[in-house]
Amino acid sequence: MLSSALFALALTGCAQSPAPSPWESSDAKRVLVVTNIASADSKEIAGHYLAKRAIPTANLVRIDTSTTDNISTGEFEAGILQKVKDAIKKSDNRIDFIVLTKGVPFRIGDDNGYSVDGRLVAMNLGLTPIREPKPEQIRQSLNPYFNKDEAFSSEKFGMFLVTRLDGPSVATVKRLIDNSVAARPEKGPFFFDQAANRDSDGYKTLNDALKTTSDLLARRGFVTALEQTGAFAAPTEPLAGYASWGSNDASFDLAKYRRLRFLPGAIAETFVSTSARTFSPTDSGQSLITDLIAGGVTGVKGYVSEPYTFALARPEILFDRYTRGYTLAESFYMASLVTSWKDVVIGDPLCNPYRAKD
Repeated sequence: MLSSALFALALTGCAQSPAPSPWESSDAKRVLVVTNIASADSKEIAGHYLAKRAIPTANLVRIDTSTTDNISTGEFEAGILQKVKDAIKKSDNRIDFIVLTKGVPFRIGDDNGYSVDGRLVAMNLGLTPIREPKPEQIRQSLNPYFNKDEAFSSEKFGMFLVTRLDGPSVATVKRLIDNSVAARPEKGPFFFDQAANRDSDGYKTLNDALKTTSDLLARRGFVTALEQTGAFAAPTEPLAGYASWGSNDASFDLAKYRRLRFLPGAIAETFVSTSARTFSPTDSGQSLITDLIAGGVTGVKGYVSEPYTFALARPEILFDRYTRGYTLAESFYMASLVTSWKDVVIGDPLCNPYRAKD
């Protein structure tokens, strides 16, 4: 967990800037898409995404690497990292977003390893990856874009916003892409589920943040609900946004969790350590974000192995930024304290249903 002092330090000095400009089709040139030619799923999803967002074919990077969840450090560096770096260097356009597709490995080393996505985010920052969750190591991996309130530029922040198009099946991932394009600025409902057993020590900060987020959205006229009774709830209507403790809630109910449904453009976060350890549905272990993807969520953050609470997305930042017109990728990364760690952001980085209209 992250001490209150360290979190407060990270929040200081983040100036407020003008609201972001509307998304335009020209932003497609800012997206680099990575497909693994060894995976039929990867190629099919990449083709669908390029067509839906009119991504230039010159922005497609073809790698030929393992299709397993885990990849060795050497294969990652030669087969993914270097090829992405070379593509960015050759690009005629400024690349801000990198999109990985199902079939590209997502974890480096063993099942306790770092995320491929997180390493690509920070590949030009020269950071020392966290080895132990100690304050001095966390400081070395702080995300330069954390808690900002301005549109992203890789030139300014020296990093890239990496998202992944992944899920339990190709059809589900294609639906996620289609829902991103079809997203509208829904007023709700947003649903936040506090856990009775997460109201002490470092967990209380995040538990309280769920109420803060609900109150913030309500003041701005959104339809929002906060579960405070200690039960694990699953609303019957499709949601515009969701955050909970998932299986870390003592009252967690897997059947209810899998009944959650989402509107196009909906985003979510669950405070679960290994929520992205696999994208194959399973009834064992901690709850998975792949179940939310199956339920129709358009964007969600997960963790390939234990990230500790300091790395979890801050909901009061995430939902504030997204509903004020920032892109899906900008919103998740502004809400995330560290880089080059265990994080995976699922979704189309350009999804932006709340952008200002001309």
